[in-house]
Amino acid sequence: MYKHFPHCTAAVLACVLALNPAAAQTQKPRQIISIDRIVAVIDDEVITRLDLAERIKIAQRQLQQQGTSPPPEAVLERQILDRMISDRVQLQHAKVTGLRIDDTELERAIGRIAQENRLSLADLRTAIEKGGVPFASFREDIRNEIVMARLREREVDNKIVVTDGEIDNFIKTQQAQEGKGDEFNLSHILVVVPENASPEQIQQRLSRAEQALAQLKGGADFRQVAAAFSEAPDALQGGLLGWRESARLPEIYIDALKPMRIGDLSPVLRSANGFHILKLNDQRGATSPVIVQQTRARHILIKTNELVSENDARARLLALKERLENKADFAELARVHSEDGSAVKGGELGWLSPGDTVPEFERAMDALKPGDISAPVRSPFGWHVIQVMERRNEDMSKERQRLAARQVLRERKSDEAYHEWVRQLRDRSFIDIRLEEK
Repeated sequence: MYKHFPHCTAAVLACVLALNPAAAQTQKPRQIISIDRIVAVIDDEVITRLDLAERIKIAQRQLQQQGTSPPPEAVLERQILDRMISDRVQLQHAKVTGLRIDDTELERAIGRIAQENRLSLADLRTAIEKGGVPFASFREDIRNEIVMARLREREVDNKIVVTDGEIDNFIKTQQAQEGKGDEFNLSHILVVVPENASPEQIQQRLSRAEQALAQLKGGADFRQVAAAFSEAPDALQGGLLGWRESARLPEIYIDALKPMRIGDLSPVLRSANGFHILKLNDQRGATSPVIVQQTRARHILIKTNELVSENDARARLLALKERLENKADFAELARVHSEDGSAVKGGELGWLSPGDTVPEFERAMDALKPGDISAPVRSPFGWHVIQVMERRNEDMSKERQRLAARQVLRERKSDEAYHEWVRQLRDRSFIDIRLEEK
């Protein structure tokens, strides 16, 4: 709405003077204080100084809670603005392509956040507002996060293909590597190199990475340097990657880590995304095989929509549960009534390991004994009744190994594809940064 008014505070002042011209002539000149101004234009939307300042305050509080000294204000300002621009181009794309999150779904998500933090909705609201964030802003931030997650799933994740040949090669490579079960606790700094960067741009980016490494070697705190220099999403968390299995790390990381000891820094590493610096915080070797309890379960799912309310779906499942308790055949009812892909198999989900299902489903399933049928359970997919058929303790099978390999490969491909997709979105957008304007 401000696209044609790059100096909106001046326009507002002009309107005031037009309404009271005598005041302009009789009063002494006063210092003009800028209330707000535009710092970036993204297509037909803007980011204002007040928008940016609010985000910076949140980031500063986050750094303070982590015990990390914030980077210089100008550096933090640039990083936060860059993140806001990336978010904005994604949200614009979602809007143009019809991706929406309605209020009902938003309220369910906020309810889950409250439940996970063991708070009532009123207590969650109080905690948010005590932290200095208006609850309305919190709600919209959650809505935007859900939109961007759905957008990434639709535009990137659902297009990732991992072939059986890639899985075979991955497993062979892991088996051939020494220390294949090692895990590393890492922190990192990423200096991004734009696509089709000129040699001069690449040299500038390299110089930035070398400057960060020089500060680290001079004894600077890694978290502070990461907050100041890194352009990775976790920069404001001090660049902490946490524990990562070697299987989940890029080859350039693995090669760099081989000679490193705990506390060491890597040299500047070059990848397709840019320049990296690693710090090895800790390391541990392969552990004994993990025995997990698996559950064989089946369910009936009723989805909610414009025609089926929450109460309708729950009532239908209560009626089905009563029939099941009166010895009706679960598989037959699932085939007729369930709105899940498992319906053709009588609702059977096979053997499930911890983490295979959403938390709400898993908690309800874990509370059941073999043969028990749950009360209606709400999940992001709809309403379920669940029956546990049997349980077993199982070591990682070959099938499980392949599933883990597929997940690792998907994550690698997805991260690379997502960063490239966001970069392309930004390239197609009109972006005018006015941060330096006064």
